[in-house]
Order: sequence, then structure tokens, then C-alpha cells
Amino acid sequence: MAGSDPDPLLRLRQSIAANNAPITTSPTSGSDGTENLAIATHLQFNNPNVSYPLDTPTRFISSDKPVDLRSIWFAWQKKDVAIPDYIASAQALNEELALIDGASKVQNLVFVERLDLITWLEGASEESEYIKGLESDATAARSAQVASGAAGGVSTVPSGAAGTRGGRTIDPRLQEIYNGERRMGDRNSVLRGIKPTDFSHVRKIAETFLSRSRPSKSLTQTPNPTSLVSLPKPLPPQKPPSSHTRRPDPIILLSPSASSLLRMSNIKSFLSDGLYAPPQTSTTAANILHISRLLPTIDAHRPLRFILVDTPEQFKPDYWNRVVAVFTTGQTWQFKGYKWQSPTELFKECLGVYVGWRGEDIPATVRGWGRGVVSVGVEKWNPGMAGGVQGRWRDREVVEGIWGRVEEWMRGKGWGKEGGMGR
Repeated sequence: MAGSDPDPLLRLRQSIAANNAPITTSPTSGSDGTENLAIATHLQFNNPNVSYPLDTPTRFISSDKPVDLRSIWFAWQKKDVAIPDYIASAQALNEELALIDGASKVQNLVFVERLDLITWLEGASEESEYIKGLESDATAARSAQVASGAAGGVSTVPSGAAGTRGGRTIDPRLQEIYNGERRMGDRNSVLRGIKPTDFSHVRKIAETFLSRSRPSKSLTQTPNPTSLVSLPKPLPPQKPPSSHTRRPDPIILLSPSASSLLRMSNIKSFLSDGLYAPPQTSTTAANILHISRLLPTIDAHRPLRFILVDTPEQFKPDYWNRVVAVFTTGQTWQFKGYKWQSPTELFKECLGVYVGWRGEDIPATVRGWGRGVVSVGVEKWNPGMAGGVQGRWRDREVVEGIWGRVEEWMRGKGWGKEGGMGR
């Protein structure tokens, strides 16, 4: 049946969480659906069995306009591809759509919007700055206002109106219940009653007490510096930190150099599993990764979620406050486009990490950057190594050493349970 749920975005998130992804269908595809978004017309969910047209606008807002369901589903399908591949795929799909009907079009989401959408859909975040709230949330807020009297309430039903309510005939027993209803009010209506009350006399009484605590005119005209003590001004009240504030995720930047031992294709297995493997030469590697790591001296109960990228092209200005480490090969062209392009200045603000082969000399440029860069070495990759993967037990020692330095640096920069430091 056609989808009656006004929020297909929430249903898509729930189906992803249940590992029951929907399928795209067309009038000629049958029950198996079609993977071609150019000819697909609906997004079909299995449990419950509902479908939504792909041109349905969603609550995700981009450039002050709602993004349609086709663009949302396309962005989720391409969540693991690099930015150039995502843009090229969107252009190719738009060309196909133009040949079919000329009206439909896939919206190309920018890096930050796409990252925020994927994070929300996979359940890693409970809120998104690009997603409008549900109508049910607004209805609940209005109901709370009615209950408090701020937006009016239920007026008392006169007995003469028995048998009717809003032009409808109702059961007499239900009418008796309505007759017992009373209007809910707020504190103003309770204090003032049905007519205004003048409290000006209270102000006059309070003035007599306040005048006793004020200094006399003689003291204010001829102050004695030895008898008067200058009291410090009270600090303005500060808001307690909100328990619902989302903790910012720290960011680790990798080197995009082809000579780097750690790239987007092998960094996750290295930092998460403590196992080094050569980077893949494929260009379809993900352009953003997430790693969770428990750092006991910062938060002993919740793991921190790190974001790994190899380029700051899509950074917002405040993202640089969250960069905690930069992996480098010693090539200074890597820092072109960084907020701090000088290596000396960069590694005062972020921890530098150089990973090379064990037993080989550290480049002179890296040594010249001083104590802000930690240098480590891993065993050279040998597919025929005795013991296979188990023979690379030293990789775990290297990884734990890197995480130890990252934790020490973050603690020294003021990172805590509720978030990072400000620069």
C-alpha cells in the first residue's frame, strides 16, 4: 500500500537499524524490485508493507529546501564511496533521469550534509542540524502549554448544554463527566483570580525594609577609605552544562600521499585491531571512517568516537578545534590547505605521528619538527612471514603506544567527558 506515514525518513532509519533495508520498485519491476534508480518510482518497506514515491520531500533540509527521498536513498547507497565517485555517480544518474522524464533529479549533498545524514541514519547520532522536528513534537509541546494554562484549556461545560458538544449529540453519561471539567490555569490566573489585583502597597512596605540596609548619605558623600571595604562584583549566574549536549567527535587527519604506509584503506584495521596490512591501491576506498576507542583518563565509561579523514577540504572553521592528531610522511605539501600550514605551528596545536619501517632512518624533516611528532616503526610486510597474521604481534605494541600518546595529548589540551577544548 502507499505510505500514509508522513515521515519516510524516520521509517528508513528504523529499517536500517533492524537490518531490513527497503528496495526500490517500478511499475514493471515486480516483487523483486529494481536497483536502477533512474527507472524506480517508489521505495518499498517490508515490515510494515508500505511504499513511498521517490519524489516525496523529507525533513532533511539543504539550501532551505527539503531533499527528496530519492536523493536520501542515493546518498545512503553511496555512503562508503569517495567524494569524486559520489559526485560522478550523481551526475550519471541525473543524465539518465533527464532522458526518461526530464523532471526528476538527484540532489548532490555537500560533504558536511552527507556526513550528518549518514551518521543519523545509522543511529550514531540522535539529532541532526539539517533535520526538522516531527509534527508530533510540536503537538506535544502545544499539549503541554494547554495543560499548564499557557495556551488556554478546557472550559467548564454549562449544564444547559447537556446532550450536545461541538454540534454533536453525545451520551448523557459522558456529558456528566464534561460538566465536571474545569479550566486549567497558570500561576498568574491562580494568583489574580477573575479580576486584577493591585500589589503596589507591597512595594511601599518593602521599601521601608530596603532603606534600612542602604548606607546613609553621609557615608556616600564623604566615604572613609579605611572603614569601607570594596566588595567584588558577583559573577553572573552560569548555566549548568546540558546533559543533552552532544559530545563533539575528535578528528584524526591522515596523509593522502601514495608513499604513506597508512591510508584510508588500512588505517581502521591498524588502529582498531592492532594489525598492519599494506594499503589497497583501489580508488574506491571510503573518504571518511569512524573508530571508537576507550580512553580511561578522559572518560572511563564511554568510548570516544574518532573521525578519520585524509583531506580537510570540507572542514568548517570549528572542525579544526577537534583535530587531535595528524599522520604525516614528512612531506610538507600535505599541509597545504590546513589552518596551520607551518609544521612548527601545526604540531604545537596537534599531535604529529610518523609511521615508518622498523630499522630504517627517520627522515631529517620529521626529526627537525621536534617533540611535537612521535615517530614509530612497524615490521616490513612479508606475505610469507612465519606465523602469518599472528607473527605481527609487534604491531599491537606500536598501536597501543600511539593511542597512549594521543590520550596524553588530549588530556593535556583539556579534553574531558563533555567534549574538547577550544582554540
